[in-house]
Amino acid sequence: MKKILYIFLFLPCLVSCGDFLDPDPTDRLSDKLFWEKESSTDLYLNSLYLYIPSYGNFGESQFNDGMLTEGLTSMLKYGIVGIPNHIVLNPYFVTADQSQGLVIWTESYNRIRRVNEFISSLKKYATFPDEVKVRYEAQARFLRAFLYYQLLLRTNRVVLYDDLPTSNNKELGTEQECWDFVEGDLDFAADNLPIQWNAEQSGRITKGAALAMKSRAMLLAKRWAKARDAALDVIGLKDNNGAQMYDLNGSYTNAFKSYFSGNPESILEFRYQLPAPHHSFDRKFAPGGDWPNNGGAACPTQEMVEEYELATGGSPDWSAWHGKTTDTPPYTLLEPRFHASILYNDANWKGRKIEAFVDGVDGYVDYGFQALTYGKTTTGYYVRKYLNEDISDISTTYSDQPWIEIRLAEVYLNLAEACYNLDETTEANDAIEKVRDRVDLPYTDKTGDDLFEAIRHERKIELAFEGFHYWDLRRWRVAHDELNNVRFHGLKITKSGTTFTYEYVDVDKADRKFAERFYNFPIPISEIANNTSLSQVNLW
Repeated sequence: MKKILYIFLFLPCLVSCGDFLDPDPTDRLSDKLFWEKESSTDLYLNSLYLYIPSYGNFGESQFNDGMLTEGLTSMLKYGIVGIPNHIVLNPYFVTADQSQGLVIWTESYNRIRRVNEFISSLKKYATFPDEVKVRYEAQARFLRAFLYYQLLLRTNRVVLYDDLPTSNNKELGTEQECWDFVEGDLDFAADNLPIQWNAEQSGRITKGAALAMKSRAMLLAKRWAKARDAALDVIGLKDNNGAQMYDLNGSYTNAFKSYFSGNPESILEFRYQLPAPHHSFDRKFAPGGDWPNNGGAACPTQEMVEEYELATGGSPDWSAWHGKTTDTPPYTLLEPRFHASILYNDANWKGRKIEAFVDGVDGYVDYGFQALTYGKTTTGYYVRKYLNEDISDISTTYSDQPWIEIRLAEVYLNLAEACYNLDETTEANDAIEKVRDRVDLPYTDKTGDDLFEAIRHERKIELAFEGFHYWDLRRWRVAHDELNNVRFHGLKITKSGTTFTYEYVDVDKADRKFAERFYNFPIPISEIANNTSLSQVNLW
């Protein structure tokens, strides 16, 4: 067996809501009971593993709809007149006191505290052999690094705790100190975790997951050589039999299935199981016809659709659809990743055809016409990636698709970007080509700005709707150009007889805004009140 996060035993209610700063929480999980047997320690650690999927599309640590940050970009349009649309149309809707979900400071620090409790109690109480204790610590330090990465994705400097705090007051670390801390935890994890666990423990965090997470984190830190080296280490890993540990799935569609379903691309995943744990992704994002008056929370924009290439390479001419026409859009000619990621009018779905037109089974409604869309699309499209086509009735069945937190394609793209910044153009092009070869797209080597644009394009398409794009635009410092004073579009489709008419429509109805201060989100006012060593982030 390989790697991945497969939690079949977990304790979501083990951790109470005690004082975060209590240095010796004897009434909580530090109790010696959890350190008498490895099976008990495993259960304790499993409760911390739950943090990983909580920041993804199926979790609720970042908004109640996991793809909301994609809705702040050209990828998706949220249909309801709610938080995502308020944020993009009025950035001053977000304040230090009301972050609207863009700040995760308090919850993440509560979680960091719990991880540090685990490490502290492990050292204090556990009598396991040293090699067992170090593997527990390595898993916990991976989780701590993951949580700090989530904070640093949003706020450039954070307060660092490598143990249980003894005071409320502690200053922010410098950016270098923050990234040294994350890097140190991930290095410890990579050095002390196995490439593969035994069958009984299969699914726990591995060396490959720690290295892959390091490749991601070091991109954000702009530590290009370390991002490159970590990515190369992941790609070169061999399993216990000397075979390649990870490989791109031959099918892009299957790249989002569990390793236990034969997906060699999954490096770190959380496997859901009905009846619990489960999630509600299908109920939120499925086409309206799957469950009348439900679904379709956010829909791909025309701008996103036009990012996809022809299956033979190159881009189609979309100019005819920037007005009003009865010509059929070139959907069937587009590359495999389009068909795996987006549902369009007349696409095959669950034994029927999608009807994303006015008065169709799935329906269309103009954005802002009503407060709720009741499952209708506002763009002429629906998300397909992550939906489970095998669920016949989403009104009675929850979702159990695995959350793939890290997969090999991302690692290749991390490698490409790191190599680009190191002027290693051959290696950057090779990594891009590897990803495109999976879907049989031609590629010509590039240099300079053209190479960077190719990297940006591949990240947007390959990682579409996976939660990267908004943060990519921020770390590239281009969000103020691409998300400011712009509007995005869709196709309003009407049907008369057997003829469809496609009309290019503005789905925003006002210019979007991206404020400069959105490059560094604030510290919650309540946290500053509790820590006299903190002051508010500039511009907030």
